[in-house]
Amino acid sequence: MLDLIIKNGQCYINGKLENKDIAVKDGKISKIGEVSEEAKEVYDAKNQTVLPGCIDTQTHFREPGSTDTEDLHSGSRAAVAGGITAVFEMPNTNPPTSNIKEFQRKLDLAKNRMYCNYAFYFGATADNVNQLAKLKDLEGCCGIKLFAGSSTGNLLVAEEKDIDKVFENCSKVVAVHSEDEEVLNKNKKLIKNGDVHSHPIWRSEECAMSSTRRIVRLAEKYNKKAHVLHITTKQEIDFLSQHKGNITFEITPQHLTIYAPDCYDRLGTYAQMNPPIRDKSHYDRLWYAVKNNLNDTIGSDHAPHLRVNKDKEYPNSPSGMPGVQTLMPVMLNHVNDEKLSLRQLINLVCENPVKIFGIQNKGFIKEGYDADFTIVDMNKKIIIKNENIESKCRWSPFNGIEFKGTPVATIIAGKTKMKDGKILGEPEGTPLKFN
Repeated sequence: MLDLIIKNGQCYINGKLENKDIAVKDGKISKIGEVSEEAKEVYDAKNQTVLPGCIDTQTHFREPGSTDTEDLHSGSRAAVAGGITAVFEMPNTNPPTSNIKEFQRKLDLAKNRMYCNYAFYFGATADNVNQLAKLKDLEGCCGIKLFAGSSTGNLLVAEEKDIDKVFENCSKVVAVHSEDEEVLNKNKKLIKNGDVHSHPIWRSEECAMSSTRRIVRLAEKYNKKAHVLHITTKQEIDFLSQHKGNITFEITPQHLTIYAPDCYDRLGTYAQMNPPIRDKSHYDRLWYAVKNNLNDTIGSDHAPHLRVNKDKEYPNSPSGMPGVQTLMPVMLNHVNDEKLSLRQLINLVCENPVKIFGIQNKGFIKEGYDADFTIVDMNKKIIIKNENIESKCRWSPFNGIEFKGTPVATIIAGKTKMKDGKILGEPEGTPLKFN
């Protein structure tokens, strides 16, 4: 007997939508086509679209350390509530995930507590470059995270000689927060106390571009893979599009949905993130990149903070906003608005993460692959409300906004973990496997 049959849905297979049944046995896709066997569960996907399980390649779940703000359990609930079946989670925790002992500790913390599947970044420091060569086969490790500007603890790697060593020694993809610490320090005089509109002036285009040029140069020098996170400037789009080879890059849904100065007028410090939300000329160029398939991934950069901290006067307010639960509704709304195609979105949140990071058995609806699905209703309208946010922070920059198109079910290893907004079953997520 089969474990699950998904019937009557439009399934995204081989780059197009097809009316097929999908059979699941022992957590794998066992058959695609007409299925006549019995099953323990039948999911009727009539009027719904069955996508491969969507992956959010940039999240901060704050554990260990700031577990009053988020933890691995609550962050994973937010993920499955938003149709995300797997996350990459960041190392800027307290203590940082920057040695094997802390990495193993995080794996232990995740076991039987996370609803979605997961992988963790190993944080690069100026002192751990010798360990970076040994991470190739580390269980649950998606890559190396490099904070080239603005981070916590010992994770800031600001000097070029140290960044050079990271690339020389890395054995996995280096994902980079690309801001130039020297420029940040030089620009501090531009900060206007109490005025968050000065955030993108302090964290200037030059600050982003200077760092990104350096990252590309060093990645090319050592023929290593770099994945530049949350690109925000038109200059970087034009530059990176000329250096695609070993270089891939991400854009966030926030930078594709809101822009300055309107976002700061409306949201104040709740629109504050690093790198910052910029003006419409940058927003337009980011969309140019998406439409022309220049960027490689969409990641939420889910970085929650409690309201009591976001309410502090700028610049004492922390940077970051939640996003793992809203990534898919926001982007599906953009699909409905014809800003990108469904195929492009699937490339960005399913197929490309698999190709870039070497994830095994994910990202496609194929026989023998893991039975992870994000099932969406392209016509269903939802209003995002703070009270429905699963993150402990309980707010969203998109509060009160209506979006058309939303996940209605999240299925992981053939088990339904979210249906119609309700989280189901137990947290049974497991570490992702990599080639």
